Amino acid sequence: MLLHMSTWAEIEQFLERSRTIVIPIGSNEQHGPIGLLGTDWMCPQIIAHQAQESADILIAPTFNIGMAQHHLGFAGTITLRPSTFIAAIEDWTRSLVTHGFEKIFFLNGHGGNIASIEAAFSQLYAHASFARQPAGFALKLSNWWDLEGVGALANRQFPTGHGIHATPSEIAVTQWAYPESIKSAAYTPQIANSGPIREAHDFRSRFPDGRMGSDPGQASVEKGGELVKLAAESLVRELEAFSRESAPLGPVSASTNNC
Repeated sequence: MLLHMSTWAEIEQFLERSRTIVIPIGSNEQHGPIGLLGTDWMCPQIIAHQAQESADILIAPTFNIGMAQHHLGFAGTITLRPSTFIAAIEDWTRSLVTHGFEKIFFLNGHGGNIASIEAAFSQLYAHASFARQPAGFALKLSNWWDLEGVGALANRQFPTGHGIHATPSEIAVTQWAYPESIKSAAYTPQIANSGPIREAHDFRSRFPDGRMGSDPGQASVEKGGELVKLAAESLVRELEAFSRESAPLGPVSASTNNC
């Protein structure tokens, strides 16, 4: 079930049977010569949308701009400041908690988001802790590539040249969902160099075509389909476990809706 394709009445009905919601979250940034700029938000969205086709889960609109300052040397990258990103996550969470959601699951597609998402979680929990009141909600972060079995499958599919950015696994996922948008390019070297991540000028100097340790030319629609199927199945299981966790203590009153 997709929140943006539902009415408010349908969401109220969903809340009668579940208090869990999934937020795909990622980034809009360069992904090498053939990777789509939306790769990091498209991958979690693709997987979450696939999962909801076979399970009674609710998917929020995708949070598609993240922490991508180091990619600003490449045209099309859009980024938020850490403070803006954290504040936006807090406001999304507060909005959902106000309606009665208690389990909020962020499915992430960008490694650069992790620290700031966790900082946002700490901020949200801190408000309740300082008020000496139960939060009334639980937050969970999972990267799509860390879902059960996904990393092992990617390692089998791409034993060499997987790398850490513009990887063949993430590009394969987008190729499966959008085969009409598949690109091609010649790479020199075939497997990109690796190194540290710092600011945008340094990144562009170290990684001139945007790849990091990867050979995205190995991606294929078939491999992407395998990854999406397994990730969607694993996501459903992880959501079921998260939903079964002990309910947050106490209802969220008007005084605690500000988290």
